[in-house]
Amino acid sequence: MKILNIQVLRGPNIWSVKKTKLIQMRLDLEDLEYRPSNEIPGFKQRLEQLIPSLYTHFCSPGHEGGFFERVEEGTWMGHIIEHIALEIQTLAGMDRGFGRTRMTKTTGVYNVVFEYIEENVGIYAAKAAVQIAEALIEGKDYDLNTDLIKMRKLRDKERFGPSTGAIVDEAVSRGIPYIRMNNSSLVQLGYGKNQMRFMATLTDKTSSIAVDIAGDKEETKRILKEQAIPVPEGTTVTDEQELREAISEIGFPLVIKPLDGNHGNGATINIKTPEEALEALKHAQQFSERVIVERFIKGHDFRVLVINNKMVAAALRTPAHITGDGEHTIQQLIDIENKDPRRGYGHENVLTLISVDRDTEDMLRKSGYSLDTVPTANEVVYLKSTANLSTGGTSLDVTDMVHPHNVFVCERIAKVVGLDICGIDIMSENLYQPLNETGGVVLEVNAAPGFRMHLAPSEGLPRNVAAPVLDMLFPPGKSAIIPIIAITGTNGKTTTTRLIAHIIKNNGYRVGYTTSDGIYIQNTLMVKGDTTGPASAEFVLKDPTVEFAVLESARGGILRSGLGFSRSDIAVITNIQEDHLGISDIHTLEDLARVKQVLVESVKPDGWAVLNADNSYCVQIGEETQHCNVAYFSMEDNNHVIEKHCKSGGVAAICDDGFLTIRKGDWKIRIAKISHIPITFNGTVAFMAQNAMAACLAAFLWGFKIEDIRTSLETFVPSTAHTPGRMNLFEFKDFKVLVDYAHNADGLKGLKGFITHSDATFHTGVISGTGDRRDEDIKDVGRIAASMFNEIVICQESYLRDRSYEEIIRLLEEGIREVAPLMEYKIIPKSEEAWNYIINKAKPGELITIISDSIKDSYETVKKYQDEQMSFTYTPVESNQHMSD
Repeated sequence: MKILNIQVLRGPNIWSVKKTKLIQMRLDLEDLEYRPSNEIPGFKQRLEQLIPSLYTHFCSPGHEGGFFERVEEGTWMGHIIEHIALEIQTLAGMDRGFGRTRMTKTTGVYNVVFEYIEENVGIYAAKAAVQIAEALIEGKDYDLNTDLIKMRKLRDKERFGPSTGAIVDEAVSRGIPYIRMNNSSLVQLGYGKNQMRFMATLTDKTSSIAVDIAGDKEETKRILKEQAIPVPEGTTVTDEQELREAISEIGFPLVIKPLDGNHGNGATINIKTPEEALEALKHAQQFSERVIVERFIKGHDFRVLVINNKMVAAALRTPAHITGDGEHTIQQLIDIENKDPRRGYGHENVLTLISVDRDTEDMLRKSGYSLDTVPTANEVVYLKSTANLSTGGTSLDVTDMVHPHNVFVCERIAKVVGLDICGIDIMSENLYQPLNETGGVVLEVNAAPGFRMHLAPSEGLPRNVAAPVLDMLFPPGKSAIIPIIAITGTNGKTTTTRLIAHIIKNNGYRVGYTTSDGIYIQNTLMVKGDTTGPASAEFVLKDPTVEFAVLESARGGILRSGLGFSRSDIAVITNIQEDHLGISDIHTLEDLARVKQVLVESVKPDGWAVLNADNSYCVQIGEETQHCNVAYFSMEDNNHVIEKHCKSGGVAAICDDGFLTIRKGDWKIRIAKISHIPITFNGTVAFMAQNAMAACLAAFLWGFKIEDIRTSLETFVPSTAHTPGRMNLFEFKDFKVLVDYAHNADGLKGLKGFITHSDATFHTGVISGTGDRRDEDIKDVGRIAASMFNEIVICQESYLRDRSYEEIIRLLEEGIREVAPLMEYKIIPKSEEAWNYIINKAKPGELITIISDSIKDSYETVKKYQDEQMSFTYTPVESNQHMSD
């Protein structure tokens, strides 16, 4: 077997709009295409022995053991690898269940698709599943445990911590999209101007002053003491002399901890001698030069969580410990405790593994114990001086036991310090009595407190403390998202996108939009290039100034990574024509329609799909769409699809007596005369009229006023500003130059109507082919060009895409000769030479049509020549002139 390619899908895709995190592996089975599993001796038995948990996979039989039944009956290795990839992720602690395996048009080549939680783990699982299958086929031993350990390490390196993960999960449950902004815990919730960001449990609302106060334990104590909040007696020291003075003032027992410490690092408790104090000072100064010396308060360690000035949870924290049985040593008891399935590495489980460190050794030494000591039965031996979960501590939820006075104190503390999310550490005998009665004190106030002890306490009721965070960030009435209109189709996507953005801008919104020539925020080009994929969509949605997103979404991006957004309000499909066929397993127009349909399937239930009623594939998508509203547009006022749709109360855009008209049921609303819409060139360019209809219909469905739509249509002029590379007509003294991005046969046909109806006396066309198209597609460019132009210039300077220059030229020539055997054409390999030729040979009344792919920066160059009104001197060009014999 051979892995040909592995793709990571991160959004709605052709396999599923709900399962947005998928691995797609293109796998060549080679000889195994002719050897299903039942023809491989012993394969099923070896698979059962290595991964017996595959028994839980139902597969098509629909019951446990169903997958093994399929293996026994005989199934192909791609299907088996799909199940292995899913199961080894589950065994590594990442339970996934969705998978698909489909044969491609190439014999023996399959797309193996399965879910992942962490991206790199999914990629690893794909490769490992193939290696496992190969080992089982060959009857070799395989060390599965090594893979599982590696996958867990990859998971821990990539995944969100428990606090971040809980907030993200809560957001997703509320339909709030998120974007991970780095490899750590910085996350954006929502889109555009409505976004909120957080990092762990710091949010956009967290005061930096409050964080500074909480980070300075001495300053925190001073502020709390001023507000009559009980705190332990103490001071800060930096050297041995100051330590002695503190001991003299405070007395024993003491707690010594770093001023800037966290997670209990560097802390020592219950210090009873000057020698212990000096050693504790040295230990604390490994973490902070300034060290806190406090009176040691006996009691229990509590953590109270306050969010948005409301107490939401409280937990009793107990330091890591073991309970003796009179038989095992402390080290043996630690090992036994670490086998508890609730314990794991870092934050992977409810509890953390207990490690032996200096703090552990100090605790044991103070008790007169060592790791080899055998504690008596039921004797509790504490192994850490602090109760942090990160060092193996446990937690007991006590939220419902907190006295109202203590609730008041904690909520007041959060306000005094100024933290929106505040963790308060309290030492007290209990919390069900007021602190002023138990002698309890506030030890610390923490910014960015961890949520794990509340989300999954060792004992007691779990608390969904992520919910109040979302309530704070997005209170009732505050939206997390911005409107999104997404556009796809074979031709017309960019013009339609730009026109929709133009309408929206004219209605006062700050628009971010993506096109095949760049990303724009309002009127500023931010990124130049073909920006129609998910990364470009995410660029717009990350921008905090954007109020409305208009996103051109091309076939390539959808196939490569999925959509860059989870839901849209309106999806527009301009048309589905032959282009890009034969690429990425898209061989037919039905295949292409399935790709474009992803946009429609991702529309919100109350949103709209805007479809071309003159295109049978769009109509088919409309008939299959049940989850959202559908509207159509058509150049024919009596289109049978429109008639049926509107009789049922539907909405459509049509050409009615020369007017772009919205039809709503039996009502007709005239928007604008088509000949008055500049991009239609007085109504002579039908495909531009269709683009205008699609944009107008989308704007109407969103709710913009008719007069505002009309004004926008009539002020959107085909130019390098509004439509660069799309029907840009430049007038020189004696001739005209038309620049258009007609990169396929259908696009050329759209130009043909305009060109043949123009008043030009001679037509020259500059064309090229695109290497990643089928032979017939490249020939079609030549055929159609031969039917449109009096003379053709082939300028194939770029876009070879794994083909040779000579091969593309040959295919274009064959197309030209099929239609016009006697036509004169030139082959000019360089843009500058092509410009030199076509401008200097221009005749009075001539129309020169340049397909944008042919000559680099076509419209910019023509505009420059026009602005400068240059005089051109002809320079002979060495090129091949071809005339048929």
